[in-house]
Amino acid sequence: MRMCLQQLWAIGFLTWKAAFRFRLFWALLILLLVSVVALPLLLKDDGTARGFTQILLTYNLSVIATLLGLATLWLACGTLARDIEDCSLQVVAVKPVPRWVIWLGKWLGLMALNAALLGLSGSSVYGLLHWRARRLPPEQQTVLRNEVLVARAALKPPRPNLEALVEQRFRERLEKTPVPPSEQAELRRQIEALCKAGIELAPSGYVKRWEIQLGPRRFFLRDEPLFLRVKFHAAQTNLTGTYKGLWQVGLPDQTRVWQQIKSLAADTYHEFAVAPNLFDADGRLVISFVNLEDVPLLFPIEDALEVLYREGGFGLNFARGLGIIWCWMGLLAAMGLAAASFLSFPVAAFCSGSLLVVVLSSGTMARVVEEGTVRGVDHETGVAVGSLVDKVMVPVFRVLLKVINLAQQFSPVDALSTGRSITWGELGRAFGQVVVLLGGLCALFGITIFSRRELAGVQATP
Repeated sequence: MRMCLQQLWAIGFLTWKAAFRFRLFWALLILLLVSVVALPLLLKDDGTARGFTQILLTYNLSVIATLLGLATLWLACGTLARDIEDCSLQVVAVKPVPRWVIWLGKWLGLMALNAALLGLSGSSVYGLLHWRARRLPPEQQTVLRNEVLVARAALKPPRPNLEALVEQRFRERLEKTPVPPSEQAELRRQIEALCKAGIELAPSGYVKRWEIQLGPRRFFLRDEPLFLRVKFHAAQTNLTGTYKGLWQVGLPDQTRVWQQIKSLAADTYHEFAVAPNLFDADGRLVISFVNLEDVPLLFPIEDALEVLYREGGFGLNFARGLGIIWCWMGLLAAMGLAAASFLSFPVAAFCSGSLLVVVLSSGTMARVVEEGTVRGVDHETGVAVGSLVDKVMVPVFRVLLKVINLAQQFSPVDALSTGRSITWGELGRAFGQVVVLLGGLCALFGITIFSRRELAGVQATP
């Protein structure tokens, strides 16, 4: 065991030395420092906490993830494929060093390099955030501390059981009027649309109410401010583009009720603070909305309303966000090494980059799966244009989406930019799904191919 650890350490150190010999590595490192440190100092925000966050947090973390991802793929392909092509790996392979130790040692070396670069760039972003925050107006600094530089958890109202309601209405309809089996699927879709609209719709003057159970959280949320995050759609667009409504938070049978009339735009998220201690002794919090417009408003079931509350500080939350990005780099390193285990350097880099493009095209694949066709929907009839290709591509896209979502369901950039809490459990799931599961499958494939590859038959190009 001790011998394997020494071998892993030696291979990892050699991987660091090999990385420093790549000119692209130094180019990306300089570009990373310029993009993360120098460029944000030259850019000016609009003086608001949201604009400040967009430039210094969202922009920087996106650049870090992109540049490190490209560097990791390139180095992973190059550090193994180049050693095979120039026959330097044969010197190591003839020694009593298992092939899996060589492969894993290179992966650990890349992960250590990514950890160092993430720590350097992350520390720069963290320092710039607090240094530039002092230039904001006092009221915007308060917004920044309460809504961005914080770790907030979210509570949602219980999701209505739409499936059970549709099934009940569907059975009642069949009992009253028999429907041929060929028309029952269309009838079910119509009933589902009507039931969903009945839950989401808030006509003029209608009082829409949500109830949230805080549970044990009520004990440490005393005297703590709460924030509502809401989103709605308008059935018709008015001249101003905003829609007035009365928001009430608190129990109707109590005298302490927070209420405020707000004019908000549709189709976007809005966040505002409410007074603390508006829940009862059992932790029940009631939120009501009165539509004061003539236009019906729709509150989507999935993301109509959330209650946000402070769960921790920003520093540790920021570190956990960088940890998720580090997990992504682990998967990219395993992908690159797996490709380099049986391909030449240019081909491995091309295949890995192509696979990354496929991952980034998950939105297109999701649309194809939702519509059930690659060719799209006929705009005149609204019917999907089917083809023989759909029978192959739609199931393939469905499987690919399930695999991609294992990694993409973690979004540290969005969470940190909106002050959302990234829990230790979420970081653990990211490590398990991205590094252990997906990265482990790539490692298993790469180590198996690399162990069976005949290195002596590979000659360096003259």
